[in-house]
Amino acid sequence: MIIELGHFALILALGVAIVQSVVPVMGAARNNHAWMAVARPAALAQFVLVAGAMAALTYAYVTSDFTVINVIENSHTDKPLLYKVTGVWGNHEGSMLLWVFILAICSAAVALFSSNLPRALRARVLAVQGMISVGFLLFILFTSNPFLRIFDPPQNGHGLNPVLQDPGLAFHPPFLYLGYVGFSVSFAFAVAALIEGRVDAAWARWVRPWALASWCALTIGIALGSWWAYYTLGWGGWWFWDPVENASFMPWLVGTALIHSAIVVEKRDTLKSWTILLAILTFSLSLVGTFLVRSGVLTSVHAFAVDPARGTFILLLLLVAIGGSLSLYAVRAPALQSGGVFAPISREGALVLNNILLTSAAATVFLGTLYPLFLDAVGGPKITVGPPYFDKTFGPIMVPVMIAMAGGPMLAWKRGDLLGAAQRLWAAFAIALIVTLGCLYATYGGPVLAVLGLGLAAFTAMGALIEWTDRLKLFRIPLRDSLRRAVNLPRSAYGMMFAHLGLAISAAGIAASAFSVERIEVVKLGGTLEIGGYTMHLSKVDQIPGPNYVAEDATIDIMRNGALVWIAHPQRRFFTVQQQTTSLTAIRSSLLADLYVAIGESDGQGGWTIRAYYKPLISWTWLGALIMAGGGIVSLSDRRWRVGAASRSRAAAAAQPAA
Repeated sequence: MIIELGHFALILALGVAIVQSVVPVMGAARNNHAWMAVARPAALAQFVLVAGAMAALTYAYVTSDFTVINVIENSHTDKPLLYKVTGVWGNHEGSMLLWVFILAICSAAVALFSSNLPRALRARVLAVQGMISVGFLLFILFTSNPFLRIFDPPQNGHGLNPVLQDPGLAFHPPFLYLGYVGFSVSFAFAVAALIEGRVDAAWARWVRPWALASWCALTIGIALGSWWAYYTLGWGGWWFWDPVENASFMPWLVGTALIHSAIVVEKRDTLKSWTILLAILTFSLSLVGTFLVRSGVLTSVHAFAVDPARGTFILLLLLVAIGGSLSLYAVRAPALQSGGVFAPISREGALVLNNILLTSAAATVFLGTLYPLFLDAVGGPKITVGPPYFDKTFGPIMVPVMIAMAGGPMLAWKRGDLLGAAQRLWAAFAIALIVTLGCLYATYGGPVLAVLGLGLAAFTAMGALIEWTDRLKLFRIPLRDSLRRAVNLPRSAYGMMFAHLGLAISAAGIAASAFSVERIEVVKLGGTLEIGGYTMHLSKVDQIPGPNYVAEDATIDIMRNGALVWIAHPQRRFFTVQQQTTSLTAIRSSLLADLYVAIGESDGQGGWTIRAYYKPLISWTWLGALIMAGGGIVSLSDRRWRVGAASRSRAAAAAQPAA
C-alpha cells in the first residue's frame, strides 16, 4: 500500500506542478494578485508530495520489499542498512526521483524565503521552477517509474553495484544534485527577468545567494566523487577526465563565472545580459550532464546503462528547456539596459577577464567531451579524447585565471592602476620565486611545468592573503585598529579570501601529482617492495568474511629507516551475489604526502600483485576544495545575503520617525 501511495503522490505532484507552472505566470501577466499567490502553496504542496514519494521508495529499500522491481534490481537482504538507503539513488529511477526531490526542495525554499521579492517576480520564478518539475515528473512517470510491482517476487534481490557500496556514495550524489538542481533557481530568476525585461542590482543580490549555495554544494560533490575514486577504485588516480566527471565540472566552471559576473551587476549595474546568459548556460550544462549519464551514449563507472528511449525523452527536455530559454534570451536580452561603463584596467575588467577565461575553459572541456560522441553519431571513426588533450588545452587557460585572481581584487572599481596593484603584490612575487627555486633545487630541476605550477599556486595564495591584510591596513595603522577592522570586515570578504586560497591549495596538490612515484610488483609472502623511502613487507594474506562479500585481507608492514611506522590492510573483496571483485585501498595520509597501497590478484604461486604509490601533497587537492566550499558558506552567512534583511531594514526605517 505504501508503494502505491508513493506512486500516487508523484501523480498528484505532476498535477500540482502543472498548476504551479501555469496559473502564477498568467497572474503576473494580468497583474492578478490571487493567481500569483497560488505559486507559494503550490510549491510547498509539490514538496510534500515528492517527499512522500521519496520516503515510500526508501521504505521499500529498508524493508527489502522485493515486490518492487527497482528494489529487486538494486538491493539484497544481506546488504548493510547504509547501502540499502544509498541504493535508493544508486540507480537510474531512484536517482531521478532524488533529482525531482531536490528540485522540490529548491522551489519550496524560494517560496518560503522570498518575502522581500516583488510579487510578480516571485510568481514567475516559481512558475519556471514548476515547468522544470513538470518535465522531469513526466519523464519519471512515463519512462522511469521506480514504483513498478512484480506479481511473483523472488526471495532476494540482485544487490547494488559493489563499486557503489561505499560510505562516500551516501553523500556524493546528494551534494552533486544539490549543485546541479540548485542552479535551476538562478535559471528561473534569469528567465523571469527576461520575461519582465528588467535586471538591476537588486536582482543580482537575490540571485547571488542561490548561485553561491549551489556552487558550494557542487564543489563538495565533485570533491567527494574525486576522493571516492582515489581511495576506492585502487588505481591511484583521482581524476581521469571521464565524460561524466566533465559533465559535473562544466557547470562548476560556468557557475563560478556566474557568481563573479553577478558581483559586477550588483556593484556597477552592468554586464546584465551576460549574467543572464551565464545563468541559463550553467543550468543547461547541468541538463547536458543528465543526458550524458542517462542516455546510454556513455560507458562509465558513473553512467547508468539505460535504453535509448529514455535518452530521447531527456534530449527533448533539453531542446525545450535550453532552446526555449535561449530563444527568449535572443528576443529580450537586447532590450536590457547596459548600465555603467568601466576601463579595461579595473576590477570590472578583471572580472570580465575571469569570465572569459572560465567560459573558454568550459568550452574546451565541452568540446573534448562531446566531439567523440558527435563524431560517432554521424558515422565517423570512434576516437577517444583523453587527459593529453585536456592537459594541453585546459591547463594553460587556468594560468591567467589564477594570476587574475591575485591581481584583480587589488584594482579599483571603474578605473584601476595596474602598476600600483603589481607593486602591492611584491611579496607574492617574492614568495612565488622562492617556492619555484626551492622546488627546482629539491627535485633536481624537474618536472619544470609542475614546479612552475607550485610557484603559481604560491603566488595566488599570497595574493589572497595580501588582499586581506590590505583591507585591514595591517602594519600601516596600530594593531588594535587592524583588529577592529578585522572584526567589522564583511563575511563576504573572508569568503572570497578562503575561496581563492582554497583554489591555490588545490592547484598546488594537482601540480605536485607530477612528482608521484608508482611501483607495481608481484610480491611473495615475506617479500618486500621499496618506494619513497619506505620498505613494504608482505606478512600475510587472510580470507575474512564480510556482510555480503568475502575479502582477501593483506597485512603489510611499512618500515622507514628500520622502524615500523604503519601496518597496512588493503583488501580485495569478492561480492558473491554480483560475482564482482572490488578493491579496498590502504592509505596513510598526511599534509605532506600519501602512502597508498592496493592488493591485486594472486599469481597462484604464493605471490600477490602489490600496487604502491607515494603521492606528495595529494591531500591538498581535496583540502583546497573544502576550503573553497567553506569560503562560499562563509560568504552566505554575510548579513547582506540573509533573505528578507533588506525588507526588514526598510520597514524599520519607515517606523523610526513614527516612534
